[in-house]
Amino acid sequence: MKRRVVKTADGSTTIHIEEWGEHYHSTHGAIQEAYHVFIDMGLNCFLNKQKVISILEIGFGTGLNAFITYLECLKRQHDITYVGVEGYPVSADEIAALNYVEALEATEYSTVFDTMHVKPWEQEIVLSENFKLTKRNQFFADITDKETFDLIYFDAFGARVQPDLWTEAIFLKMFEALKSGGVLVTYAAKGSVRRAMLAVGFTVERLPGPPGKREMLRATKPE
Repeated sequence: MKRRVVKTADGSTTIHIEEWGEHYHSTHGAIQEAYHVFIDMGLNCFLNKQKVISILEIGFGTGLNAFITYLECLKRQHDITYVGVEGYPVSADEIAALNYVEALEATEYSTVFDTMHVKPWEQEIVLSENFKLTKRNQFFADITDKETFDLIYFDAFGARVQPDLWTEAIFLKMFEALKSGGVLVTYAAKGSVRRAMLAVGFTVERLPGPPGKREMLRATKPE
């Protein structure tokens, strides 16, 4: 499928898949969306609660969510173990065309962003004393982790183009992968997605969405 890097409303870039009419991030602002959904509504659940956090990202993609989490880790002194799952890795040329380091005013960490992408898959990458990343080239349906993660960033392509990624079967895998009290956040707010989450045992909240979206969902695994 033909893909190209495009600029979003907050000046940061994303990748557009022309055949699907789908973007990796919101065209209203890639960085704004990532911070709102995954940091403000996800990682912030653990502020003043616990220091050691394990995160699973469903859709590693451009590495934006991992990079902003790394930057937040530096500020907060969390100890984060981060696993990013991706079935179709982004190419080196596409990564080079993204402007996240500049848009985030994080040029001193440009080598960290590069390292996230050039280091091998399936191996732990130590990015700092407090942040370890493992990229897994894996389809979401093949995830078998059990009670491993505190937080899931569910950032799959939308149900309009990949409905099989938003089913009860997938959310059961997410439920099983989380520890008791674990949290899943996603930009999605469709009723069918919420019902699938409820069906497998999650408690689900509708929250204000990022720019351009009225709502998003946060699901919690009961303790």
